[in-house]
Amino acid sequence: MAVTSRKPTTRKKSQPAPGKTPSARENQLISFAIDLAAKQLLEGTASSQVITHFLKLASTREALEKEKVSLENKLLVAKTEALQSQKRVEVLYADAIEAIRRYGGVKSEEVDENVED
Repeated sequence: MAVTSRKPTTRKKSQPAPGKTPSARENQLISFAIDLAAKQLLEGTASSQVITHFLKLASTREALEKEKVSLENKLLVAKTEALQSQKRVEVLYADAIEAIRRYGGVKSEEVDENVED
């Protein structure tokens, strides 16, 4: 029997499939970057930019900025809701005025003519 030498097989790490949506792909790449940064930090090979980035994330200022952005988003939502509510109120007022005019026997055309004069 002939003995054949086999090359040791090297298996690559199984790479997960790319995300199916742009958002999923972005989250996947962020996860890879964080994993690599963690590995570099543990091995002591992280660049000063990587170290500074994670130090900034841990700072009080960063937490306050995140809270500020969150509150600004809530404010924008509240302003949008207030504008929509104001439009609904204007429609209700217009409907109420029209109903009062009809109840008093005034037609819409008569009021429009008087306003133009």
